[in-house]
Amino acid sequence: MSENGINLSDLKELFVKYYGESDHEIRIFTAPGRVNLIGEHIDYCGGSVFPAALTLSCTAAVRLNGTDWIRLGADDLEDVYTFSLRDPQAGKRLKWGNYQAGVINALLEEGYLIRGMDFLFTGNIPFGSGLSSSAAIELTTAVASATLSENYEEKGLDLIRMAQLGQLAEHTFCGVNCGIMDQFASAMGKRDHAILLDCASLNYKYVPLALGDYTLVLANTCKKHALGASEYNKRREEVAEGLRRLNAALGENRANLCDFSEAEYAAAEARLGPDKVKDRVKHVIFENERVKRAVSALENGNLKAFGTILCEAHASIRDLYEVTGPELDTMFEIASHTDGCIGARMTGAGFGGCTVNIVRKESAEAFIRDVGRAYTQRTGIVPEFYLCTAGDGARELF
Repeated sequence: MSENGINLSDLKELFVKYYGESDHEIRIFTAPGRVNLIGEHIDYCGGSVFPAALTLSCTAAVRLNGTDWIRLGADDLEDVYTFSLRDPQAGKRLKWGNYQAGVINALLEEGYLIRGMDFLFTGNIPFGSGLSSSAAIELTTAVASATLSENYEEKGLDLIRMAQLGQLAEHTFCGVNCGIMDQFASAMGKRDHAILLDCASLNYKYVPLALGDYTLVLANTCKKHALGASEYNKRREEVAEGLRRLNAALGENRANLCDFSEAEYAAAEARLGPDKVKDRVKHVIFENERVKRAVSALENGNLKAFGTILCEAHASIRDLYEVTGPELDTMFEIASHTDGCIGARMTGAGFGGCTVNIVRKESAEAFIRDVGRAYTQRTGIVPEFYLCTAGDGARELF
C-alpha cells in the first residue's frame, strides 16, 4: 500500500515500533509540497500567484494516546519530541517539531478541543528545496489534529482556514513572516491543475496544467535555503516601506503594492528614492502583471510564450529583488540554454532551492543529464532532479 511513493504499510509498522500497541486505530494523513510556477514574493503584497500542489508529500501516521501530551516522531529521527496541551507554547522550544506545535497552538486558539496524539512523520519533499516542506508539515498536522479533535463534528474542516492557521504558525512559532501561498496550495491542490490565487481576497480558480508535449522538471541546486535566517523578513520590511512611499507619491491609501499598476509605478518612480526599495516595488508590481500574462498564455495553449514569461520572472527576481544567489542563477542560466527547455526560473523564497523548468518530454532525460553535468562542473555540487505532476491537496488517506 503506497501513496505518492510512500509505503504506508511500512509507516504503520514503524509507528508501532515507536509507540507500541497495535496498528488498529492508526490513521494516515498527508499534504503535498508545492511548486510556484510564477508570482514570486508577491503573495504578501496582495498579488496573484500561480502555484500547483505536487505529488511530493509529507505523510503522518497518527493515533490518539489518551493523554494531554503530543508526541512527535519522524522516520529519519531517533528521538520523539513532546509537549503538553496544557502548555503548547513550550513547543516553540522544541529542537524539532515547532511547526507542528505552532499549528496545534493555533487550532486550540481557534476553539478546537485537541486531544493527545502520537505522530510519526515521513515524506519525500527535500528539505530546504524551496518546495514548501514546512507548509506540507503544517497542513498534515492541521488536518490530522482537527479531524481527531473532540469537537470535530461541531467545528468541521475548512481547508482554507487550515491554510491560514498554518501561516499563523510560521509567524508566531517559527519567526517567518510568510504569505499565504504555500499553505493555500498545500491545502487546496487539485490533481493536474494549478491554482490562480488572489492573495488579497483569497479568491481562486483552478487552471488545467495542460503542458502537452512538455513536462515540469524541478532542478534542486542542493543549496539549502534557510528562510528564517535569510533576508526574507528584510524584504517584507522593504516592500512595506515601498508601499508607504508609493501611496505618498500618488496621494493614495491603498492596502497592497499589487493594487498599483505598471503605469502608476512609472508615474511615481522618480519619487521612490535612490535605494533598493524602488527595485523591490518594481519587481512586485511587474511580477503581478506577469502572472496574469502567463496564465493567459497557458490557457491559450501558447506554451512558448508561457516559458518566455517564466524567464523574464527569473531576471526580475534576480536583478530587482535579489533573492537568487549564485547556485540558482547558474542552474537557471544552464537550463534556459539547454535544448528542449522553453522556460525556467527559480521557485520558492530563494537563497537556494529549486528552479522549475518547462522541458519537452522527449528531451527530459538528456536535459537532466546535461544540466546536471554542467552545473556540477561549475559549482562542484551534485544537483537533484524531479519529474513532477500536479497533485491533490491535504487530506486523510484512511
